[in-house]
Amino acid sequence: MPAGRHRKALRPRARLQRWVAMTAPVLAAVAVIPVAAALEPADGTSRTTTATAQHAVPADRAQAHRASRDRVRQEPPAPSMADVVGLALVTDSPVAADLSPRWATVDLNVWSQTDEDSRRLTVVPAGDKVQVTGLARGPWAQVARGDHLGWVHKAYLARSKPTAGVAVSAHISGAPCPDGSAVESGLRAHTIEVYRAVCAAFPAVTAWGGLSGSGGDHGAGLALDIMCTGSLGDAISAYVRAHASELGVSYVIWSQHIWTVQRSSEGWRAMSDRGSTTANHYDHVHVSVY
Repeated sequence: MPAGRHRKALRPRARLQRWVAMTAPVLAAVAVIPVAAALEPADGTSRTTTATAQHAVPADRAQAHRASRDRVRQEPPAPSMADVVGLALVTDSPVAADLSPRWATVDLNVWSQTDEDSRRLTVVPAGDKVQVTGLARGPWAQVARGDHLGWVHKAYLARSKPTAGVAVSAHISGAPCPDGSAVESGLRAHTIEVYRAVCAAFPAVTAWGGLSGSGGDHGAGLALDIMCTGSLGDAISAYVRAHASELGVSYVIWSQHIWTVQRSSEGWRAMSDRGSTTANHYDHVHVSVY
């Protein structure tokens, strides 16, 4: 440096700014090179593009998925049969004009279905009118009650309104039956009381079943079979139920249904099919006592 000339000294801050300005482009280039190399595979295709292609959904599949999702969202799940059977509106099927009147001969349970898993919809009081639809399943008939349909036992329906009779009578006779005492042989006290009361109230009954060697209540003299069918059986079973406490009755079986003192609030309960008219108690009322 020539004598007498001196380089102007820069302040520290100015030196730093100058250094940054000179080195910034170089640092930027150095940083970009490894990033680009990492994103650039050997075949020259874009790594970002490749990753996107791996997760892409074909257009037709995506459209089908959206359609399926929209369809599930728009259509509510189908109701179960338990929610539908026995609850169809009368105006749907059959039409009201096709309904025929019948009368209940006993306090009649109306069920949602015809199997043992059905639920009771309502109870039609004895003597009330119901409308039958004409549809039947074995011993069951479909009826209309209010705005809904249900199922009842055909044996408890009459074509004309029943008149007041012995089924609702408060009188219980203890006099010996005119048929004699042969039926009473081997029977317990309450069983004899049932026999005499029914014999006096229903003189049309001419056949009975008492003590037998079949075991159970009959073998112990605690049961009586009252041979009858149809409306006569309806009336007898209603009579025995009405006087269950006075006669010491524990349960009654009639027309493939059972009524018990312990579950009296449930009314008649359906029984499984035992295979014959007698086994299903369509030709006699069975009464068991305590």
